Amino acid sequence: MSLKAMTANELGQRIIGRKDLFILDVRNEEDYKEWKVTGDSVTSINKPYFELIDGVEEILGQLPEDKELLVVCAKEGSSQFVADQIVEATGRDVYYLEGGMKNYSEDLQPVKLGDLSNGGELYQFVRLGKGCLSYIAVAKNGDAAIVDTTRMVDQYGAFLDEKKANLKHAIDTHLHADHISGARTMRERTGATYWLPSKDAEEVQFDYAAFEDGQDVTIGAKGEEIQLKAVYSPGHTIGSTSVIIDEEYLVTGDILFVESIGRPDLAGKAEDWVGDLRQSLYVTYKNLDQDLKVLPAHFAKFDEVDEHGRVFEKLGELFKKNEGLQFEDEGEFRQYVTGNLPPQPNSYQEIRQTNMGKIDPEPEEKTEMEIGPNRCAVAE
Repeated sequence: MSLKAMTANELGQRIIGRKDLFILDVRNEEDYKEWKVTGDSVTSINKPYFELIDGVEEILGQLPEDKELLVVCAKEGSSQFVADQIVEATGRDVYYLEGGMKNYSEDLQPVKLGDLSNGGELYQFVRLGKGCLSYIAVAKNGDAAIVDTTRMVDQYGAFLDEKKANLKHAIDTHLHADHISGARTMRERTGATYWLPSKDAEEVQFDYAAFEDGQDVTIGAKGEEIQLKAVYSPGHTIGSTSVIIDEEYLVTGDILFVESIGRPDLAGKAEDWVGDLRQSLYVTYKNLDQDLKVLPAHFAKFDEVDEHGRVFEKLGELFKKNEGLQFEDEGEFRQYVTGNLPPQPNSYQEIRQTNMGKIDPEPEEKTEMEIGPNRCAVAE
């Protein structure tokens, strides 16, 4: 029996695989209440580290013997200390989270969404620790396109290498305010074209290709192309632009989620943009093929993750059950949106400045800027 390290990637695989896990979180109570590891098969309790420095005896009765036990903290050290004390007191195997919640917040789990036409494939990258979703489409000849890249570019690079794929295009559906985009870095590493809606790019400090309504971006050899088509859908930002992939999938960015809709206030213009949001949802999306599978840029709860680790739903189904799509009266819709705005994301102004190229924080600063849950949706 021993102390063992569990990587963030191994934790993510256990969560998606619905493997029973009991977590002792030794961070401060406020941090635990704000943001913690969740999943259908995960149970957790919180006991701050400073209450366990002199011994773990008082907590032992709360630790089930029939589940794997993982101790987590912010960066690793405290959880390793507490886990070691539990090993000594019980003689059982105990895991600590390598790199702590910091590493968990940065892990990506690639999940195959399905096959595309002409031999292509589409993958969703699930960032469990942040609720971010990004996408890579790979054509039969190895050409690839990525949508809503996070800053964890090494993980995308490893995936592309494994697939023997060459990145041709990196698309951001909008100027993100809750996480730092990795699209420019991917461009620097691969030579891919970086696409960004021009209405969100008025203050950016770098070159980009304008991703405008009706724009077609293709990957694949002649006769085997996969098409990514731009659909202008403002409301979360003034430039928000969705992507229809292979006439089967609708990447909605932060306009529409499986269980909610996008918030229009992160640039301080909620009253101005709520009308655009309604137009995008109730007119633009209503006129699209209702069999399109909606692929959002975020999810809020693990309940949205299916048994295969995927987050999606058909557009027509969302018009039946997503609360934000049920308001026929514009006034009621406006009241619903503006009356249910959650707190602003952590450091969202600094994240926007970073994504504009106006500032370039150190890696540790970027991690701290993103820590915590995403808050891009209207919420009850």
